[in-house]
Amino acid sequence: MNRNRKVKVLVVDDSRLSREIISRGISRDENIVVVGQASDPFEARDRIEELNPDVITLDINMPKMNGIEFLRKLMSQHPIPTVVISGMKEKLMESLEAGAVDFVSKPDVKTKKDLEGFLKELEYKVKTASTAKLVKLKNEDSKSRDVEAEPKRDLNKRIKVIAVGASTGGTEAFFKLIKQLPTNIPGMVVVQHMPSSFTKMYADRLNSQTGFEVIEAKSGDEVKPGRIIIAPGDFHMQVRPENGKLTVRCYEGEKVSGHCPSVDVLFESVAEHVGKKALGVILTGMGRDGAKGLLSMKQRGAYTIGQDRDTSVVYGMPMVSYNIGAVEKQVPIDKMGKAIVEYL
Repeated sequence: MNRNRKVKVLVVDDSRLSREIISRGISRDENIVVVGQASDPFEARDRIEELNPDVITLDINMPKMNGIEFLRKLMSQHPIPTVVISGMKEKLMESLEAGAVDFVSKPDVKTKKDLEGFLKELEYKVKTASTAKLVKLKNEDSKSRDVEAEPKRDLNKRIKVIAVGASTGGTEAFFKLIKQLPTNIPGMVVVQHMPSSFTKMYADRLNSQTGFEVIEAKSGDEVKPGRIIIAPGDFHMQVRPENGKLTVRCYEGEKVSGHCPSVDVLFESVAEHVGKKALGVILTGMGRDGAKGLLSMKQRGAYTIGQDRDTSVVYGMPMVSYNIGAVEKQVPIDKMGKAIVEYL
């Protein structure tokens, strides 16, 4: 994406009112221009060919073909960065599986405060999506595992915790990663930038589709082999020793590095309390959250891995981490599981 030109957006929604609100709202940003609108997927297909937009905003509930089905077809044939808009939470998570770069919850248009927050969030995510790198979507079995074999050796002697940070594109990147990993690896603690109403749903989805125990964190949860702990939205998460065990602490607080939960907050706590017995992973995402914390982990002796440019949807957080010397090894997402197990 050339930052010297505006992001061209196609707004797809069956509601004329919604199309107008979205178009007028995001057009207030001087870096965005709405080049067209479409009321259903078939009209959207024609407008895409005509206008060649950089980004699409897509409603899910539409006539003739639902947005998820359209998104799957689009991503398998002509991938375009797409931000999905809907009031149905379960469909928003499904849209990420279908190839959406990100999603925004549709607000009550009668509530001015909610509407303004929605438009600001949409502006940011549209601009982020314009930098996304997409590949054609492949039909994969979501429950199949890519791990070659469960290693017989104890994988928990060298490392006690694997800490992971991710943002835009991270939900699917992390899913790809854990499909490569055996279930007898050290416990994982994860910060994925995501609204509070979605982290429990995300954890439940991973729990049902992988061989791991995946939970949304609450203070006191123990970090242990085979368990993945996801930071709850709007809460920072730290690790801490407690009665001879490693547990997590969740608390409300100001944004750190622009986010709550913050990857930096998690990584700094891992550096302090686990040191060289930790492994840090930074995945795709916009911005620099996690870079400073990952550097602290590395300086305390932890092994650190970053997702490479070619497989990152947005090469922001991994790039900054690499540039400041926080990343010991950069690998594509489909090779990251092997890199982790080899170090363990």
